Amino acid sequence: MSVLKTLRERHREGKKSIAVLVDPDKVEDASRLVPLINLAAENCIDFFFVGGSLITTTNLGQVVKQIKDNVKIPVVLFPGNFMQVEPSADALLFLSLISGRNPELLIGQHVIAAPILKNTKLEIIPTGYILINSGPITSVAYISNTTPIPDDKYSLAACTAMAGEMLGLQSIYLDAGSGADKEISVRMIASVRKAVNVPLIVGGGINTSQKALNALEAGADMIVIGNALEKKPNLLSEISDKVYEWNQSVEARNSL
Repeated sequence: MSVLKTLRERHREGKKSIAVLVDPDKVEDASRLVPLINLAAENCIDFFFVGGSLITTTNLGQVVKQIKDNVKIPVVLFPGNFMQVEPSADALLFLSLISGRNPELLIGQHVIAAPILKNTKLEIIPTGYILINSGPITSVAYISNTTPIPDDKYSLAACTAMAGEMLGLQSIYLDAGSGADKEISVRMIASVRKAVNVPLIVGGGINTSQKALNALEAGADMIVIGNALEKKPNLLSEISDKVYEWNQSVEARNSL
């Protein structure tokens, strides 16, 4: 089953997913990913996201290969620009930064990438990418040259997501940014969730299992964990337990 079909089906059933984000810039040697890959497999994570705002290394292909050589977990590219394409991955989030007004990240980079992607077997997932302010400026805000939506402008974020869905985008990604000081608020997630019917992905600042659970309860279909695992690898197990319990309770209700 394709990544998007999986997300749609889980959204319809009320089940949740976890993705682990790997930034190639932070991987000096792809072989060192093996412990993280094994940990992800043990905890039954659903997807690996690979990418970053600024990739200064040439090891994107090596990172994808290392993951795919060790596990069957789908690898989804999370590109910061048109150069971050690796045909050996399973899917690519075709991100349109709809919270900003930088034409390059709304459509410009996509025009350059389209013919390249057309010649791959990658599953392309049109995704509305919405940056939410999380305090100090993050790498993605700086690199994208856009201003994140203020964290108290719930209706603005909701209407932005709504417009993205009406334009035909197949998923919405709410992001506080890599290494964000704080996570996206429950009220913000809930506001966007009420505004759209497509799968909702939430990332940035989720560094405790309680924050992960809060995001899921607010309406996130998938949570993305990245930087937090560098300091606390056991966090993945804690979050995985929460998601497993959630999905088990959904199955129990659906079987009644």
